[in-house]
Amino acid sequence: MKEENPWQTLSSEEKYDNNWISVTEHQVINPAGGKGIYGEVHFKNVAIGILPLDQEQNTWLVGQYRYPLKAYSWEIPEGGGPMGTEPELSAKRELIEETGLICGKLTEIQRMHLSNSVSDELAIIYLAQELTQGEAEPEETEDLQLMKVPFAKAYQMVMEGEITDSISVAAILKVHILIEKGVI
Repeated sequence: MKEENPWQTLSSEEKYDNNWISVTEHQVINPAGGKGIYGEVHFKNVAIGILPLDQEQNTWLVGQYRYPLKAYSWEIPEGGGPMGTEPELSAKRELIEETGLICGKLTEIQRMHLSNSVSDELAIIYLAQELTQGEAEPEETEDLQLMKVPFAKAYQMVMEGEITDSISVAAILKVHILIEKGVI
């Protein structure tokens, strides 16, 4: 199995930077030996997804307009966790912010890289259980709707293409498998 880097970087130049991302253009020699450019998006936070699941196997979905998609999206609670902060703390914070839920049990269920052909973004997904309802505290940039649904409905929404966010799809499919195996 071949695992060494077949790319050669000739030079790199940062083209854009803000509080959340930076974009770098690399002049490269590709694996076939040709010269080219490669754009890389660096994320300054860890993507955090939290699937809340209560005793009756209900979950909560968050709806919001996603500017890059120019479309409305239903998702599990998600957000960014600052680098250097324990991801579990970010997950608990995001869960409270978006749903008002406080979890007594938080279990990491998946790590994944999002769009790894152009980005280094890492996502960590958690299952939140032993839930207590509090007050949501959305950020000023968030105009959220909250929907409590049976987990089976969320799974159906994934299977019918109504939920397309990658973190949400991965979380719901993973939890579905864990439920089917009797782990949850």
